[in-house]
Amino acid sequence: MKTTFLGLLAAVALVSAAPANSGSDECGALYSQCGGKGWKGTTCCVEGSKCTPQDGNEYYSQCLPAGSAEKPTTPTSKEPSKPTTPASTKPTTTTEVESETSTTTSAASETSSSSSSGYKAISGGASGEGQTTRYWDCCKASCSWPDKADVSAPVGTCKADGVTRLTDNNAQSGCNGGNAYMCNDNQPWAVSDDLSYGFAAASIAGKDEAGWCCGCYELTFSSAGIEGKKMVVQVTNTGGDLGSNHFDIQIPGGGVGIFNGCESQWNAPSSGWGERYGGLTDVSGCSDLPKELQDGCKWRFNWFKNANNPSVSFKEVTCPAELTKKTGCSRN
Repeated sequence: MKTTFLGLLAAVALVSAAPANSGSDECGALYSQCGGKGWKGTTCCVEGSKCTPQDGNEYYSQCLPAGSAEKPTTPTSKEPSKPTTPASTKPTTTTEVESETSTTTSAASETSSSSSSGYKAISGGASGEGQTTRYWDCCKASCSWPDKADVSAPVGTCKADGVTRLTDNNAQSGCNGGNAYMCNDNQPWAVSDDLSYGFAAASIAGKDEAGWCCGCYELTFSSAGIEGKKMVVQVTNTGGDLGSNHFDIQIPGGGVGIFNGCESQWNAPSSGWGERYGGLTDVSGCSDLPKELQDGCKWRFNWFKNANNPSVSFKEVTCPAELTKKTGCSRN
């Protein structure tokens, strides 16, 4: 009886000392998501890092270096930015004028096309090392508001169909009860095996929105299995959740983040397609998106090889006409 009792005590001690089940056999890698409201993935982090909540965002915690003062910087949603135009200059009533686009070009039809305009590095332009994330929240972009920068016109917005362009630049974002959404053609596409074009939210050291709205940057990926591949992005958005030299690439199915305009635009689930942060995990999930967005979703799993937040070196370049034609925005 004594031996049995001691054995029982030992078993209890072992059970008590066992770590809690995190819901996954593996702990999260450095800088990966590890928690947040509704999160169903792993809640532990690899040795040397700890799961750290993001200030003001109950939906996102991230594995950061243990003892680090860093705050999570990889969430994929942008806060709908407010216009900077003084209230006194806004009309008290607004009549929205809409124009139908005459043609709709899918990402797939441009996949095999080559760049007709090309681009070149801007002498003295911004350059350095940076990080990437991904998102697609369907919201009106920050650079779509007037007076953000010295540009030909703000980034275009669309009605809920993602095609019909709005000419009222002060139309409220669909993420804030309005009818202005991200346009379908703001998704990425492959120009060649080694080059893609697309759009991104960004935060660039030494600049603000006046300096980066509608600017273009060549990203050369340096990790996650796509080393050497290049992507030219036009900056259409920003967010207070972005770190320095951070490019948040617009990819359908890449996660909605904090704000989910896709729910009102496309009747998407309340947490978006897939996980709220990070989005889909497999190309088969692209079939759940509206057909208008599926090409950009598949681009991530094909050309982009499902790379997870790869690091980049970047340099400021002139914008290819293929990008400015879609947004209607060029820097003066």
